[in-house]
Amino acid sequence: MLTQLIFYLLIVFPGTAGEMCMARTMKTVGEVTDFRPGAILRVIGRAMRVPWFWIGLTMMTTGFFALLGMLSVANVSFVFPATAISYLFVLVGSRLFLGERVTPQRLVGVALVCMGVALVALGKR
Repeated sequence: MLTQLIFYLLIVFPGTAGEMCMARTMKTVGEVTDFRPGAILRVIGRAMRVPWFWIGLTMMTTGFFALLGMLSVANVSFVFPATAISYLFVLVGSRLFLGERVTPQRLVGVALVCMGVALVALGKR
């Protein structure tokens, strides 16, 4: 049980924080408008020069390997719905870290997801 909790926390927090860092990186790099291979490589090169990219990559890697660990000790039918609670942290992070506007519709949508997560967690017992 403790192992599952540790994996769960490592999926939700570093994984979500990594996504926030990558979003910050892309806001720094700018919008991708040219999808030719050379242009994509230049965007990747610019992203790799942003420190948030490396922080995000490290955190997302941590979350990914925690997900693999969690899948080795819990059922996939529980793991993926339960990790959807990260949507709540994405909502908070996008507001606080990225300065995005959070609409009431998004808030209601995340609340519905969280209720679904609670139902999945209760059904595990």
